[in-house]
Amino acid sequence: MSYLVDTDIVVNWLKGRKQETSLLRDLEGDGLAISLITYGEVYDGIYYGRDPDGNEKAIEQFLQWVDVLPLDQQIMRRFARIRGHLRQTGQLIGDTDILIAATALDYDLTLITHNMRHFARIFDLKLYRPKS
Repeated sequence: MSYLVDTDIVVNWLKGRKQETSLLRDLEGDGLAISLITYGEVYDGIYYGRDPDGNEKAIEQFLQWVDVLPLDQQIMRRFARIRGHLRQTGQLIGDTDILIAATALDYDLTLITHNMRHFARIFDLKLYRPKS
């Protein structure tokens, strides 16, 4: 497994955006995963979106070829270190983004995201930069 897919990319894939569909299919052979955090964020959108049944079927299809990585104590400790450092430097971002980053770091994965502004603040996090 090489890549952790951020929530924004998954949501765009669910919307059928060609860029994300092509990107994820191109990288599928290298191994893709999402964090349990992304799983929850996506389901929030499904349950309160316009087409819960259709979107749930789509995410079930997506999850057939993408792993869901759990949180554990080691990831939570890494989260705490990242969050504390960002707080001390006045660069704090949302906890869900920090948890996703901690997951990528713990599994030594490259994060695929369009949210470079937040994730670039996290030291040693490898970022895949999809073309906009």
